[in-house]
Amino acid sequence: MAPTQSPVVIRFGRLGDTVLLQPLLRKLHLRYGRPCRLLTLGSWSPVLYSAQAEVDAFIPLRSQYGPLWLHPERWRVALSLRGLRDAPFYVCEPELRTRTKIRPLLALAGVPGEHCQFIEDMPLAEGEHWVDWLLRFGDTTPPAFHQACGAVPAYCRAVPQLQVGVAERRDGAAWLQAHGMADRPLVLLQPANKRTLRWNGVRRPHEDDKSWPVERWATLARSISQRLPQAQMLLCGAPAEAGYLNTLLASMDTASIRIDAAALPLGRLKALLEHAHSMVSVDTGPAHLAAALGCPLVVLFGARSPQLWSPRSNPGSTVTLLGGLPLTRRVDEIDTAQVVAAWRRLPARARAPAEAGPQREPVCRNDRQSVGCDG
Repeated sequence: MAPTQSPVVIRFGRLGDTVLLQPLLRKLHLRYGRPCRLLTLGSWSPVLYSAQAEVDAFIPLRSQYGPLWLHPERWRVALSLRGLRDAPFYVCEPELRTRTKIRPLLALAGVPGEHCQFIEDMPLAEGEHWVDWLLRFGDTTPPAFHQACGAVPAYCRAVPQLQVGVAERRDGAAWLQAHGMADRPLVLLQPANKRTLRWNGVRRPHEDDKSWPVERWATLARSISQRLPQAQMLLCGAPAEAGYLNTLLASMDTASIRIDAAALPLGRLKALLEHAHSMVSVDTGPAHLAAALGCPLVVLFGARSPQLWSPRSNPGSTVTLLGGLPLTRRVDEIDTAQVVAAWRRLPARARAPAEAGPQREPVCRNDRQSVGCDG
């Protein structure tokens, strides 16, 4: 059976998870000759993929929680999927969420089982990175389309590669100009992660394994200023983190350095990452976004394995990882001197060449302190 619809990809992840989908989306675009439709949580996917040829439509879902029969938005999504039930479906979710949320949604939409592939049916290999797992998943084909699907591409780069749209780039340039930052090297500092905030305020540091003490962010900022005195630093985060960022900035001794706090919408963050000199971040979605846009990057890991979750950079850029299992269980186990030294070792920014034909896959080096990816 030949597919009459674009492939539908389902992933209920956060920003970083959605960035890591990009190589799979590119592979499916090549295989089926049609850009993908993407069903994700939240509203960021249309902004994230605004300039990407491999995605042409989005089915956003604000929440996956609550009984299906009491959730009008999930009924709306089911109706949207009903119109796509002749498409191949690729479900990139773990077993529990697939069983309790996605299979009932697909059944309600009338999507035939033979049109679906589930990543839960293909176990993660030992030591495998999430992107490599997704690309293996992209080599599989739903049973209904075995005879008609395009051949698996001989080569597909295992690195997320994102673009900034023209309007986003203009907005970023105008924002920098308006804030007097256009002619300075820009260094972004990302202190918050999805667990930093809770419904009634900021989590205490001991509750968040990715929390790096404010005095260390201040020491890092002073060290960057000494090394790059003309630099403008930004403590950055999502709009919901504005209060936390301002509190953090107010706790820092910033009299002698150029540093500000900026709660950035996603499109503007993309533009600034395309422009920035470098970024230092805890393990969180914006770090994956920085790597996918070629921004030189230092990432601080807590109780997660970099082997599985490390951001991957475009060729010509560098990602340096500090901490993570089995070395550390908390980001505050990483001392400031390590981070300063890692930032100083970042090479000058280079633009990634356009993808054209087979190229060498990134090679990761692990010296028990850092991992760099060479394109």
